[in-house]
Amino acid sequence: MSIQSVHNPQITGLSSAPSHRSQGQAKKGPEDGDQRDASGWSASMYNKTASFVYSSEFTAPILTMLDARPGEKVLDVGCGSGEVTLAIQGVVEKGEGGFIVGTDASDSMIEKAKKNGLQHAFVADAQTLELPVDIKDKVDGGFDAVFSNATLHWCKRNPAGVLDSVKKVLKPGGRFVAEMGGYMNCIGVRSAIHRALRARGYNPQELDPWYFPSVEEYSKLLESAGFKITHILLNPRVTPLEAGVDGWLNLFVRGSFLKNLSDREAAEVIKEVVDEVQVDCQDADGKWSMMYTRLRFSAVLKN
Repeated sequence: MSIQSVHNPQITGLSSAPSHRSQGQAKKGPEDGDQRDASGWSASMYNKTASFVYSSEFTAPILTMLDARPGEKVLDVGCGSGEVTLAIQGVVEKGEGGFIVGTDASDSMIEKAKKNGLQHAFVADAQTLELPVDIKDKVDGGFDAVFSNATLHWCKRNPAGVLDSVKKVLKPGGRFVAEMGGYMNCIGVRSAIHRALRARGYNPQELDPWYFPSVEEYSKLLESAGFKITHILLNPRVTPLEAGVDGWLNLFVRGSFLKNLSDREAAEVIKEVVDEVQVDCQDADGKWSMMYTRLRFSAVLKN
């Protein structure tokens, strides 16, 4: 299924995918208001560098698969600053009793989501999710659907814990619909990071924060957790980087992979990685892109 071929007419308000920008235009580091929170994220930095994550072009396939309906109760795991969550909210609230709850590990993201107009949102780890009492009271019997976009690949510590969390809050027969980084995601860039860290005496496997499973691996997890898979597929996608690979690394890697490195050493690693991947990631016009591979799936919790 191509990204361009799907569209949910009920869900509107998302931005289109950003245009390319040359590396020379990329922001080199955080500006005022871009400081990371304790989780390593900054909603301001994310919105400036990675708005493509919640663009209408890139979220159309997974939102179509979710097929949110008026009156449904939906949980968004890893809602970020709430752009996609608010689009779903606009659909479910058209029906009596419908509402959506957003959760994220980042205080900065939840604060921004609430400012953006998300009514129900709280900070939590998807791997050990517990609903606040007031939310539990509103979803007696469980959520109709649990949704997640661009989050579960950050749950390397306990991927099975995510499924346990979903099972606790989803009603029997409820839907679990998600898109995450999958096998071969960020290919080339990830290996360049590993090489740069290994050359400096670090163990990149220990520092690598990402979990990019294959279809087979994640299918086994879902099935062992009591889910019936209705769709699961890897979807390769060329992703334009408006801020260049430099900006992408500063956002996604500096606060995770490189969080224990000094500013000087981290800057050296980032430059080395950019130089190495330039031949693959920058075209003749100076535009930067990366190869993403997204694992997209839908599953139903068995009764």
